[in-house]
Amino acid sequence: MPTRLRRSTSSPTDVTVTRVERGPVYVRVSTIGHTGERPFVLVPGIGVSSNYFERLAPNLNEFGPVHALDLPGFGGVPHPGKALSIRGYADLLGAVIDELRLVDPIIVGHSMGTQIVSDLVARRPEISTIVLIGPVVNARERRIPLQALRFVQASWHEPFRVKVLAVSAYLLCGVKWFSRVLPRMMAFPIEDCLPQIRAHTLVIRGEFDAASPREWVERVSELLPLSRTWEIPGAAHSVMHAHAEEVARLCVEHARQAATTSDDDELHHYPERAEGEKPMSSPADSVAAVAARAVETIGIITDNDDAIALGKTRHAEAMSREDDEATG
Repeated sequence: MPTRLRRSTSSPTDVTVTRVERGPVYVRVSTIGHTGERPFVLVPGIGVSSNYFERLAPNLNEFGPVHALDLPGFGGVPHPGKALSIRGYADLLGAVIDELRLVDPIIVGHSMGTQIVSDLVARRPEISTIVLIGPVVNARERRIPLQALRFVQASWHEPFRVKVLAVSAYLLCGVKWFSRVLPRMMAFPIEDCLPQIRAHTLVIRGEFDAASPREWVERVSELLPLSRTWEIPGAAHSVMHAHAEEVARLCVEHARQAATTSDDDELHHYPERAEGEKPMSSPADSVAAVAARAVETIGIITDNDDAIALGKTRHAEAMSREDDEATG
C-alpha cells in the first residue's frame, strides 16, 4: 500500500521559470523546490502544458526539486518551422537533463510524454527510475479517428477543471501545430522501445482511460523488463491532475523502492477514495486563481518568464489555500 507523503521544507508553491535552448528552439522549465538530490522531471502530452502537473508537482517535492516542462509548440513555447518527431522531443528532454546537471532524475511522462520518455530512456541506461501515465498509442487502435473517439470517451469522465485546462492548452497550441505533431505521435511504436528500457518503471492508468485501455497497459507492463502497474478508480486520462495525491503516493513510493522491487506483471488496483461532498472554492480563491492565470497568459504573450513564474506561483498559492480549506 502506498505510504503517506512527506513534503519538502521548501515552499511547494514558489515557481521559478528557466529555459533550456537548443538552436532555434527551447524548452520552458517550471521548477518548485531547490534542495535535495533526487529531482523529478515531468513531461506532458500532446497539445498541453506543464499546468497539467500543477496538482501533482507539489506532492512530489519531497526529496528534490520538481521540474515540469513546456515543449516547443505547447504551453505558448514557440515551435520550429517543421514538426518535431518523438525522437526530436526526446533529445530535448535529454538536453534539459544535461543542462540542469540532473543526476538520475525520476522522469514522469503522460500520454505522448510517455513516448518521449521511453525513447530517451531506452538510449540512456543510466536513468534508473521512470513513470509512464496513460501510455499511448494502443497498437491495435493506431488510427486518428478511433483515437479521437477514445479521447472523447475518456474526457467524459474528466472533471470540469481538467476540461478547461485542456481547451485553453489546445487554443494556445493551435490547430496547425497540433495537426503536424499528431501523425508523429500516432505512428510512434512505443512497444518497440519498451523492451530496451532498463529503468524500473511504474505504469499508471485511470479506470476510465479509453485512450490507454486496461489490456493495452497490461501489454505495456509485459514488454517492460522491470515494471509495476496500477489502476486508479474513478480516474480518466488526466489521472495525475484529478487524482494527484494518489498518483503522487505511487510515484514517491516507486522512487523509494524501485531498486529493491522485482518485475511484477500484475495490475494493482488503488483503493477507492471515500467520496464525500466536496467544498466549493471560496470566491476570493476563485478570483485569485483566475487572476493568476491571466498574469501567466500575459507573460506567455509578452515572452516574459518572470511574469509566467509569478502567475504560476499565485495560482499554486490559490490551489494550496483551496486544498487547506478542503482538508481543514
